[in-house]
Amino acid sequence: MKIEDVKRILVVGGGQMGSQIAMQAALHGYAVTLNDLSGELLEKAMKGNRVQLEKRVTKNQMSEAEMREAIGRVTLEPDLEQAARAADVAIEAIVERLEPKRECFAKLDRWCPPHAVLCTNSSTLMISQIASATKRPDKCANMHWFFPPLVMKLVEVVQGKETSEETAQLVAELTRRIGREPVILRKELPGFLVNRILRAQSREAYHLLEEGVASFADIDKAVELGLNHPMGPFKLSDFSGLDIGYNARLETYEVTKNPADKPPAALERRVKRGDLGRKSGRGFYDYSVNPPKPTD
Repeated sequence: MKIEDVKRILVVGGGQMGSQIAMQAALHGYAVTLNDLSGELLEKAMKGNRVQLEKRVTKNQMSEAEMREAIGRVTLEPDLEQAARAADVAIEAIVERLEPKRECFAKLDRWCPPHAVLCTNSSTLMISQIASATKRPDKCANMHWFFPPLVMKLVEVVQGKETSEETAQLVAELTRRIGREPVILRKELPGFLVNRILRAQSREAYHLLEEGVASFADIDKAVELGLNHPMGPFKLSDFSGLDIGYNARLETYEVTKNPADKPPAALERRVKRGDLGRKSGRGFYDYSVNPPKPTD
């Protein structure tokens, strides 16, 4: 399949990642089908997208007509089989757990056209772990976006052991045509490029916290003011979702069996009590007050 043959993109998962990936593709002229478990979830996803685009209209970054046209390119479909039938490229953006992703890919393999390329947005799971659930591993790749997709420009394209060069190049070119910049990883490894670098920083930050060297708020302040990062590691974890980081560490640990890869106690404690960061209103910081206040 050539890039010119890609007419319709399917995005599976209407959470913040999936909904914004769908919107970014629609903004660049692609017909998009967005799938989730219910029409209610899909309507909620598009409501969030509309809020983001209305901000652009207010700032004169796009017109009202352009916004309506982009939103009109997104079809909401809760039936995955129906959603998959016309897909040229499918991008899975569901929960960051191996088995649900394998189940999703098996269904996509059955219902998508034979030529369709299947991508996962997974930030840690390697495509070879997922693609083996299909009969088209050569047409499977990681297409890892960064949050929020409507803002962040980078996409990591990862070749699995059986991913063809044609597939990798097609996904990279599609990334460019959707207005994002790809980097291609020729070898798959847990965490890819960016998250491995971030995790090294995060691991040291958690180590300093657990050793009692400094509070997490002071560690954040040191990284922000000393390294000129926009957010310290704990604020960034809250922004991304503590459950995302927690599950990613669990998956990595399942692969490596290295105790150092287990979720840190401070992270696990918050996730288990439902403090998931900004999206739940509370994580390492309490977002019910302004400025956010460090939590216990």
